[in-house]
Formats: sequence, structure tokens, C-alpha cells
Amino acid sequence: MNKFINKKEMLVTEAIDGSLRTAGGRLARLDGYPHIKVVLRTDWDRSKVALVSGGGSGHEPSHAGFVGQGMLTAAVCGEVFASPSVDAVLAGILAVTGKAGCLLIVKNYTGDRLNFGLAAERARAQGLDVNMVIVDDDVALPNLPQPRGVAGTLFVHKIAGALADQGADLAAVTEAAQRVIKGVVSIGMSLDTCTIPGSPKEDRIAPGKAELGLGIHGEAGIEQVDFSNARDAMEMVVSRLAPSLSPGPHVALLNNLGGATPLEMSVLAEELVRSRIGEQIRWLVGPAPLMTSLDMQGFSVSLLPVTKADEAALMAPVAPWPWPGCLPVGEIAVEPLPDGLTPIQPIPSRNDQTRAFIERCCRILIEAEAELNALDAKSGDGDTGSTLATAGRALIDALDRLPLADHTQLYRAIGLELSQTMGGSSGVLLAIFFAAAGDASASGQDAIGALKAGLDRIQQVGGARPGDRTMIDALFPALEGLHNGIDEAAKAAREGADATARITRARAGRASYLAEESLAGHNDPGAEAVAILFEKISEISLTT
Repeated sequence: MNKFINKKEMLVTEAIDGSLRTAGGRLARLDGYPHIKVVLRTDWDRSKVALVSGGGSGHEPSHAGFVGQGMLTAAVCGEVFASPSVDAVLAGILAVTGKAGCLLIVKNYTGDRLNFGLAAERARAQGLDVNMVIVDDDVALPNLPQPRGVAGTLFVHKIAGALADQGADLAAVTEAAQRVIKGVVSIGMSLDTCTIPGSPKEDRIAPGKAELGLGIHGEAGIEQVDFSNARDAMEMVVSRLAPSLSPGPHVALLNNLGGATPLEMSVLAEELVRSRIGEQIRWLVGPAPLMTSLDMQGFSVSLLPVTKADEAALMAPVAPWPWPGCLPVGEIAVEPLPDGLTPIQPIPSRNDQTRAFIERCCRILIEAEAELNALDAKSGDGDTGSTLATAGRALIDALDRLPLADHTQLYRAIGLELSQTMGGSSGVLLAIFFAAAGDASASGQDAIGALKAGLDRIQQVGGARPGDRTMIDALFPALEGLHNGIDEAAKAAREGADATARITRARAGRASYLAEESLAGHNDPGAEAVAILFEKISEISLTT
């Protein structure tokens, strides 16, 4: 898989330099590239306890991203997923440690323990006061003698960092760090493995599966589980965390392992707060990328029982911008719609034939969702089918409150429903289409005349005409042919939709931004949707 890097051997050093250029002078690095990669504060007061952490790179923004006032004093960076050397760690300790001493915060991996441990011994031999704590928050593997250190490490950085910033001595900072380590638990889940630069990707997670309890270096999880949705995924994670929870309030850290989108992470945040342990979660850090695993499409949850002192330490201001803050979890505030936008509900009425027709049209679009998405992916963002299917589902749900016996009001009600439930420009255009059809029906037009009036209106508003490679290329001929029956309308819609595959220069819609080679040979998805709709309706008419 291609990556935006130059040489694998220069990846970490170039990344560090790139981040330091925008640090505003508050951070620097030691002169020692490429073997010694240490990021440290330039505003450091040696009269306070220094906090040094680090490990392999690939977990950004950890570790260098959390160097700054209120968190780490220095971060020692190794190569991707590789522990830094003893000399590098020792250089970091010597650069920042004064009479107040230094606390090393180390994740529970053999390489980190050995290299940081030996560096600590050498620093002590030089007369420095150095303590070391080992973070082992991963509960993926029960009864494991050496649990891994994962995203819960950030709680140690933040709470110990706040105490050190306030002037606490080394013994107090170390005790607080050990207490946090004893209380924090973490576990992660991913839909895919990470891609290590310069190495082939390991595709061990099958489609439809997720891996539970995997490590931040791409290590395999404890098991592969069936994946269905965000709610079930969060429930599996919560089920592993719940036995370790103590009574009382907790803070949760929701970590993006690198490849999940902000949209997905927000859904996961909602599911975490709504889960069976949600009442114990009083504060939330994130969702944000904090302790990542390169591009892994996954997340992890860390939980920590908190005291009032911990709460204050977690909310204390810090300089590192990647820290998203620790915010209280509250209820969703809902404000009423402004005057004039509250929907006017039509008076429902019954007409079984009209109801069956609308429902069938909606189900045609729902069934075509995957086909239309695949077509749209060839020349767009792959969501045409989903947009239309969402509208179809919404209309089905609204059938009981629609004025089915009054076509004039029905057109208007459908337009109102689509304006509220259907996204994108298609939703707006179809809402205008049905609203204009309702106005025409109120003026005495028959069904075909009303639909043509709707088409005229969206051409005026949207600016598209036949030949511009939009849904109008199928809808215009379909409505013209409707005078001769639904079968003729379906044939005309199909011819119009197929003709769009030969139009390589769109003059309206999203396709107008695409190159000719992206359009050639592919029907416009909106026109194809119209053709499918008329064809399926025609098939029903021929069999009844």
C-alpha cells in the first residue's frame, strides 16, 4: 500500500522535524539523529519533577505529541514499533532531570522495560533520582502475567504531569502514577490490521469479522468475532471491561487507533455512553487519536475510577494540542425549531391502492441500493443508492400519517417529508418536484401534468436539462411517454438512462467536476434509478 513517505529509514526523523516546525518554539529535539530521537520542552523548569516516556513510533500523537506543560517533559522515540536504545533514553533523562528527579513512564513491553530500565540504572549511577513505573492496562488476555501497556498510559501522563507541574515531589508523583496504573483498564477492537511502512500488509481479519483485544503493534487479538454494527462492537468491548470496574464514577478515554473516521468515532462515543456501564462514565476524553497503531481501523476504550483530585488533574490545562480535554458527559440539549420551520402535519387519509403503489416504489429503490451505490462509486462518492433508499424507508414509515386519499395534499406531504429526511441535492430537488406537482394539481392538472410541472420546476431551480447527464435524462422522456402507458414510459426511461453512458461531459450535478474517462461507459446513477423505478413498476403492471 502506498504511503506519503520518502524513505522508510528517514520516516520517523522527518516526521519529528515536521511536527517541531509548528511547535512555536516550545519544543526542541536533541542533536543525535538518527539514533537518538528525543523531543523535549524548551520552557522546562528543572526545579520540578521531570516526566519522560516514549517507545516505538507509529502511535502518534503519542509520545512526542504529549510533550509540553502539564504532561511530558521529554519523549524518547524509537523506530516504528521498536523500542528506543538505552543511549537514547539516557540522553532524554540527562537532558531534563534536575534535583527534583525524574519519573520514567514505560509501557509493559520487553524492549521498553529493558532499555528504559538500564538507562535508569545508568542515570542513578550518575547521581540522579530516577523512578520508573510500568503501565499494564490491557485486559484483553485475562490472568496474563505481563499485560500490555496501551492507551491507558495517557491517564498516567496527564495525572502525573499535572502533579509535577504543580510542584509535587518525586515520591508523590510516583505514587499517583502507580495508583492510576492499578486502576486503569483498556481493550481495543479493529476491523483491519495496520500497514507497517515498507512491509506487506497482513490481511488476517476476514470480511464481516472484527478482532477483539489486539495490540497497538498489530499483534493478533484474543479472538475474531462477527461484526454487525457499532452498538454490538461496543457491547463486546464493554463486556470485557465491566468485570474490572470498581464502584463509583469513572472517566473513559475513547481512542481512535488511527483509521476510523471522526463520524464513526462519534457513533462509538454515543454507544459507549448508552451502554450498560454508561451511568458510571462521568467524564470522557476524546473520541480522538491518542495512542494509535498507524492506520488501524479500530478503537480502544480505557476506564479509570477517579477521585476529586484525579478529576482536577485531568481537567488541568495543558500545552500539548493533541490532548482533547476531559469533559463531563451530559444529556443532549434539544432546542425547538424556529418559528415557521415546525412541520405542518397533513391530515391523514386512507387509500389502499395509493398506499400500495407508494410502498412498492419505495421498496424498488431500497432493493436497488447496493446496485446504485456501486454505479455511483464509478463516478461519484458511492451514496446515490443509500440516499434514495433512506428516502424510501422514511416514506414507508410515514404512510400512516400521509393524506393518501387527496393527491394534491399528498404531493405536498411527500415533498415535505423528503425535505426533512433525504440528504444531498437530490433531496432538495425531489422536495421541490413534489411541492410543484402539488401546486399544479391544485390548479386542476391531472397526475401526468402535475408531474411534468414538477419536472419543469426542478429544471428551473437546478439548471439541468436533457443531455446534461442527470436524472432528468431519464425522467423527461419517461413523463413524455407516460401518455402512452407505463410500458412506454419505462422504455423511454431506459433509453434515456443508457444514453448517459455516452455523455462524457456533464454540464450539471456532481459529475460536472469529473474527468471524461471517469464518466465514459457508466450510466448516471440518478438516471439509472429513474429507469429502474419505471421498469419495475411496468413489470408489476404487466403481471396484474
